[in-house]
Formats: sequence, structure tokens, C-alpha cells
Amino acid sequence: MKNNKTGLVFFPAFDWAISPTHPEREERLLYTRDQIFEEGVLDLPEIEEYAPRLATIHDIARVHFCVPRVQSQVTEAHLIAAGSATLLADAIVHGELKNGFALVRPPGHHAMRVVHGNRGFCNINNEAILVEYLRRHHGIKRIAIVDSDVHHGDGTQDIFYHDPDVLFISFHQDGRTIYPGTGFPNELGGPGAYARTINIPLPPGLGDETFHYVVDNLILPILEEFKPEFIINSAGQDNHFTDPLGSMRFTARGYAEFTRKLNPHLAVLEGGYAIETALPYVNLAILLALAGHDYSYVREPEWPGTILENPERVARVQRVVEQLRNVWENRDRVDLDKIFGTGTFFQRRKHIYYDTDYIEEEQLERVRRCPNCPGYITIDSRADHGYGHSNRVFCVSIPFTACGACQTEAYDAYEQARGLAQYQFVYLQDKSTDTFLAFDRDKGQEWVSEGPKVGE
Repeated sequence: MKNNKTGLVFFPAFDWAISPTHPEREERLLYTRDQIFEEGVLDLPEIEEYAPRLATIHDIARVHFCVPRVQSQVTEAHLIAAGSATLLADAIVHGELKNGFALVRPPGHHAMRVVHGNRGFCNINNEAILVEYLRRHHGIKRIAIVDSDVHHGDGTQDIFYHDPDVLFISFHQDGRTIYPGTGFPNELGGPGAYARTINIPLPPGLGDETFHYVVDNLILPILEEFKPEFIINSAGQDNHFTDPLGSMRFTARGYAEFTRKLNPHLAVLEGGYAIETALPYVNLAILLALAGHDYSYVREPEWPGTILENPERVARVQRVVEQLRNVWENRDRVDLDKIFGTGTFFQRRKHIYYDTDYIEEEQLERVRRCPNCPGYITIDSRADHGYGHSNRVFCVSIPFTACGACQTEAYDAYEQARGLAQYQFVYLQDKSTDTFLAFDRDKGQEWVSEGPKVGE
């Protein structure tokens, strides 16, 4: 029998910060903690708090190519943030909880498949780690991620861009006006996962009314047809009208109503930097919505009342919604060869900037266009750290549902790259067997990680 409780892990990471004055610093969740205790939310019988736990090194390597190794890119706080999400997921799958809220930091949705450093305040991607954990440990295949952060979830998109079993939907402030400058409607996924990526850029200044127009007319219908086994909300809260980094006008009640409609299995905290005027109220409202409690009384001190929206901008969003609905409805009738070409491999070049660590990365990504599986991926990545320091790595990723032919080709590509002097590190990530290999040319050593025991 399923439990009707909502699980909460609260991990404010008081010992981790990018810098003492950075928006992503220790104080970020202090007021949220006080608000939750003052409202007596943890005394509600429908809410159960769980102690956090650490993810393993292998949980991270299952998703990311961390250069030079996982331990170089993560702190204990990162492992706890990712591990807390998987802890709640375990309880949900086992029927101990109906849903959960991982109220944790550091955030993660800007962390891409290859990690050379911190970008967008993120080193590792908590939601992506959760997806691969659910596949490996619980056999859950069809998963949806809905990202409600003001910034486009470019890292999550990058990781699942070629994955037909993960639906990634992101609504966010238009990338022409905010970091990271991506997330446009034409970013729809690779040839084997077309229309599994849906981006809805929103002009600055829009509020709850247009927010829910997008939810009701695009997101919910797509989810209903996709029929995910598990829904994850990347619960960024910097769309709030007081957030210092965004220019949107959402309210705590708007977020709560969105949570009620979406009904996610698990919400994982992402951005949100109005630590006094927004986070305590938005977090409280989301938690109440997950637990099925009344959230109508939750109101920010600076609540503006009715927000008048620009009709021209609203109409622009409505046109994008209509365009994307048409893409979704006709996804199986599209001639993919006209979009992606007819070659054995689809490839794309990417320039990636690490705004926190000032790293410039150039990537050549190639995905095998296989008729029997999503196809293996190779990434040739060169990162310039400045002052003459750079490194070049080669990465091979084999999908969870790989066919035998792709698995063989991928291992051959790994061995071939090991023999090329230009690559300082060569990695192989075999999700089908849960194996990770890393070759360090300077040391002449190969590190092998197999299964969940590694890192424990």
C-alpha cells in the first residue's frame, strides 16, 4: 500500500559557497529554514523529514566525465545534494512516500556531460544523476524532467539531447536576455530523440497568467501523451518577481499552483537568489502543494497583487506554444534526414563557457545513428583554462539500452583514442553494464569503476 506522505530533505550546505559574497553562498537557505520551522510544517503528519545521504563516486561517473576525475570536481556538499535526491527517489519507488522535495544545494542543472569546472554555479547535475540512478537501481525507463528555473537548463539538455526515453521541458527567460544564452524552440533533440527536448523561452516581465498558459496548453498535454513513469521538477525559483538575477514576475502562489498541476514525484531545488523576499515563501508553498495542503495563505511581504502583462509579449509566447504543439503532434512524421543529414554519425560543434571558472571549452560531439538503439556518443573536448594551461580529453558514452554492435564500436573508439598522444585523458562510460573507465596518459594508468560499490 502506498504511503501518502511527502518526503523532505533539507540540506542548506552551510559549509559550501562559491565565495562569501556570491549569490550561491551559505545564507541562501537560512530564511527558508526559519520559515519552515515557524510555520510548523514539519509537524504536519503528511510531511516526513529525511536525513541526507551521500551519492557515491560511481553515481557521478555514471553521468559525467569529470576532468581529471570525479574527486577533482566535487565536494562532500555536492555528493550530499545528489545523494539526497536519490534517497527520496528510493522511498518514493518503494511506496514509503507519494512524492518529495530535495531542498538542497549546491544546484546542478548547468552541469553538462563533460565537466572541466563550475559553470552557472553547478559542478554536477543532480537531476541527471537521479535519472541514471532510477534506471540502474529501479529499472525505470521513461522519465520526464520539467525545469522551472529562470535560466535554461542547458546542462540537463546536453546530457539527454540524444536520449529518446527522457523528455526534457524547460521554460525560462529568453536566452537573448539572460545566461546561458540558450534554450530556443529550435533546440529539439538529436536525430534519435527528436522532440524529446522542448524549450519555451519567455520574454522578461511576464507573470503567473502566462506561466500557467504555457503549463496548461503545452506542458501538461505533452506529459499526458508521453506518459512518464517518473516526473522530476528542476525547481528553480528565480522566476520570482523579487529575484535579483532574473526579470520575470512569478509569485509563490503561482509556483505552488504549478506544482499542484504538474504533480511531480520529486522536486529538486535549483536556482533562486532572493533569499529573504522569495525563497522562504516559494519553498513553503511548493512543500504545501506537494503535501496536498492549502497554500492560498502564503503571500510574500512585497506581493504586488495583479500583475499587468505586456499583450505583445503574451502573444509572442502563445505563438511559440502553438509552434511547439505542432512540432510535438507531428514528431513522428518528420523527415529526420532533411534535418540531420544521412550520415552514419550526426555531429555538432559546441562552444561552452564556464562563467564561474572562466574556462573556454570546444567540443566535437558525434552520435552513432543506429537503427537498433539510441547510439553511442563520442566527445572530443579541449578546455582552455587561461595562462597557457589547457587539456584535451576524449569521451565515449554508451547508452543504457545499447545494442551489441554499438557497444563493440564504442569500446574500439575508446581503445583507439588511448593510442593517440593528443588526449591527456580518455574516458568510457558504459551505462548498459554500469562500467566506467578512465585512462590517464601521464601516469599510464587506467581506472576502472564497476557498479555501486565503488566510492562507498
